[in-house]
Amino acid sequence: MSEQPEECTASGGRLTARGRATRARIVEAAAKLMLSRGVAATSIPDVLAAAGVSASQLYHYFADKQDLVHAVITHSAQDEQQALGQVSLDSLEALRAWRDAVVALQQERNCAGGCVISLAGEIADVDPEARAQLQATFASWEESIRLGLTAMQERGEIRADADPPRLALSVLAALQGGLLLTQVRRDTTPVEVALDTAIDHIATFAADISGARA
Repeated sequence: MSEQPEECTASGGRLTARGRATRARIVEAAAKLMLSRGVAATSIPDVLAAAGVSASQLYHYFADKQDLVHAVITHSAQDEQQALGQVSLDSLEALRAWRDAVVALQQERNCAGGCVISLAGEIADVDPEARAQLQATFASWEESIRLGLTAMQERGEIRADADPPRLALSVLAALQGGLLLTQVRRDTTPVEVALDTAIDHIATFAADISGARA
């Protein structure tokens, strides 16, 4: 079923302020469980207990578990953006500050999930709508990186032979792979190394590479 608009019930009715608060509490509880345990290992009774709501309340806002998963993806993507800050990645310094923020966030989470990326492998092949949501999320992140690199190129800070779309995709791939290994190992070293390598590669295109890391 298609994800319901943020301000609607499962049947399409508009929510009151109290209803929005209840819905948000359910989504936040589900997100914490699904991002730490996985979607399959999170049951509706688990969510009810964590959110402190009844089954009738949950199904007032969500048609089924799949509908709830879609809301969790939206919520988690927004939460991730807020946690990392709405920054313009238009310099090597900004990219490295963003890298540091990613690492700090994983340390805060004890490397135990918490990111929408952790849902991708589990549901991308079984839920086409969720896959489309994830793709849109990743595309948005990739676009932010690409725009920053393009701005650097237009200012002459990286050479004309740099390829911003390809470089942006490499950073996103480094982020996803690094976060996955970080979650498995419970150690931020993989994401640190992955992002450092990707950003250092971008630095090789700098018009003045004196700022590149040794």
